[in-house]
Amino acid sequence: MNDLFWLDTGAGRPLVLLHGGFVDHSMWDDQIPVFASRYRVIAPDARGHGRSANATEPFRPTDDLAALLRHLDTGPAILVGVSMGASIAVDTALEHPELVDAVVVGGAGTSEPYFTDPWTTRALAVWHSAMAVGDLDASVEAFTLFAAGPHRTLDDLDPEVVSRLRRMARGTMSKHTGDEPDRLVPVRDTWDRAAKIDVPVLAINGSFDSPDHIGMAERLVSTVANGGAISVDGSAHYPNMERPAVYNEILEDFLRTL
Repeated sequence: MNDLFWLDTGAGRPLVLLHGGFVDHSMWDDQIPVFASRYRVIAPDARGHGRSANATEPFRPTDDLAALLRHLDTGPAILVGVSMGASIAVDTALEHPELVDAVVVGGAGTSEPYFTDPWTTRALAVWHSAMAVGDLDASVEAFTLFAAGPHRTLDDLDPEVVSRLRRMARGTMSKHTGDEPDRLVPVRDTWDRAAKIDVPVLAINGSFDSPDHIGMAERLVSTVANGGAISVDGSAHYPNMERPAVYNEILEDFLRTL
């Protein structure tokens, strides 16, 4: 595990916070100290993100997470993820169910996303184009637009939130090049298998997120045996960063039911 970074703080029932794509564990800075007073909070940087090393061979993020939990001799854990982190949480409930007590997702369903909304497909195309030509500044700016969602501009967000996202994205994107091999191994048939997830699943979505992101999370919780969804007003893809007090209260209420 020497090539991966993680934060491990607090004591009690394990609570794992999984960040979104191209950011890092510090997106949870408003949650870690709050929940570490009552839980063992584990917040890793996924492979190729933040302070974790880039992949040198094929890998699956869910297997990295499972290996980390076993290395830390903990689990089953409550997995809380946003975007990519949400999909890793769901994959882990499918691939390593013995390590999962409950799942909280936001802005994602499984690791097999689909995008049909015009705003989302256009924003993704701009981002991918910037990444392909190695334009770091344009890549960071295109990525950060997801924080605003289709109904707002970045000027509508707290400048500190935008600054944090840009810093994290720049740190991770600068570790990669457009021509590097993609070593990520997908988890297959996730939507077909999602109904087999038998732990509680909660979706916490930002009300201003794109219809695709909200829709995938809501599809997931309507597919599993024990699912529910809550919307956080005044936020988009990162409700834990935009409305941390509200997000923390929703998460705490859910944890009390487990």
